[in-house]
Amino acid sequence: MSRLAIWAQLEAKPGKEKEVEEFLKSAQPLAERESATLSWYAIKMGPGKYGIFDTFADENGRNAHLNGEIAKALFAKAKDLFSKPPDVAKPEILAAKSIRD
Repeated sequence: MSRLAIWAQLEAKPGKEKEVEEFLKSAQPLAERESATLSWYAIKMGPGKYGIFDTFADENGRNAHLNGEIAKALFAKAKDLFSKPPDVAKPEILAAKSIRD
C-alpha cells in the first residue's frame, strides 16, 4: 500500500518546454526498474508547468528513489531546463483509491 509520496513541481525555462517533456517521458523506463516505486507520474499542468508524483510503501523506498537515477538526472539538467530549482515535497498519503489489475 502507498503510504508516502514525492511531489516535485517543475517550471520550464521559456523555449525549453519540449525538452522538459522529452526528459520526463525518457524517465519512465527508469521508474519502471525501481521496485520500491509503486506508482510514478510525469504531469503537464499547464504551459511550462510540470510535475512528478510518485508513491512508496515506506521511507526506504522513497529514499531509494530520491537517491536514484531519475533524481540524479533531474538535478543534473535543472539549470539548463528549469527557470528555478525543482520544488520537491515529501507528502504522506492519508487516503487512496486504486484499481488492481
